[in-house]
Amino acid sequence: MAALNLSYCSCVGSSRLTSSRDLFKPFRLSTHTKITLKFSYTEVFSLRRQAFISLRRPGSGKISAAMATGSVKEVLPPALDSTSEPPPLFDGTTRLYISYTCPYAQRVWITRNCKGLQEKIKLVPIDLQNRPAWYKEKVYAANKVPSLEHNNEVRGESLDLIKYIDSNFEGPSLLPDDPAEREFAEELLTYTDSFSKAVMTLLKGDGVDEAGAAFDYIETALSKFEDGPFFLGQFSLVDIAYAPFIERYVPFLLEVRKYDAMAGRPKLAAWFEEMLTSETRKVDLWKTHYDLQN
Repeated sequence: MAALNLSYCSCVGSSRLTSSRDLFKPFRLSTHTKITLKFSYTEVFSLRRQAFISLRRPGSGKISAAMATGSVKEVLPPALDSTSEPPPLFDGTTRLYISYTCPYAQRVWITRNCKGLQEKIKLVPIDLQNRPAWYKEKVYAANKVPSLEHNNEVRGESLDLIKYIDSNFEGPSLLPDDPAEREFAEELLTYTDSFSKAVMTLLKGDGVDEAGAAFDYIETALSKFEDGPFFLGQFSLVDIAYAPFIERYVPFLLEVRKYDAMAGRPKLAAWFEEMLTSETRKVDLWKTHYDLQN
């Protein structure tokens, strides 16, 4: 089993919970608070102020992630804050602006890795707690992550970006060719916000029925194809869209709300295990070591 860190963050930095984007905001912990939890699917959970899940390799002081090929280590740059100078903007370099701990940004980061685009798309991490003014003024007026600088334009919104990268860059396609499967993929991608809203009601202390119905929807969706454990049978953008959220929700709900999302949902349990352990997809994002205390 692997040790996981579960911490708290907001990808937009608002002061109150208005949507699933303000992930886990009602459960803010102080900077110095640490709670160690036991969970049957993993060994240890650590709750801190920043919200993310990552597989942790103790003893490593470097921030690195295995590239999609599985053979090269990518050294991740430090996050840029209010004291940082901007990169040379619109110089022909394709840049992906992210926060390492933001689930929306992680969707696009995973897509980049799965396409093998580490050399083509440069990561530019932003410190969401101390953002550089130039990011809003010169890069992305919405002042949130993720965003993609490509062909002298900046685009945003994680679901739009994962489809854009899949369609406009080289690498293996992450959507099927079959029209019916593509239609089902669009249905599932559209449902991501509804899913998160339903689960968030339970995270806030209510809404067991709503959350249960949302997880039942996921279980049914995962039962549609039998040629693999993923939503479309084979690994796709749909799995990428859900992974950063479900891999947060499941352990948190079990330990804090005593709600086992896996109970009676074998397809979800198999998907969850595959997303945490499979080497075949070669994402390796979950093996990223990013210790905020270093």
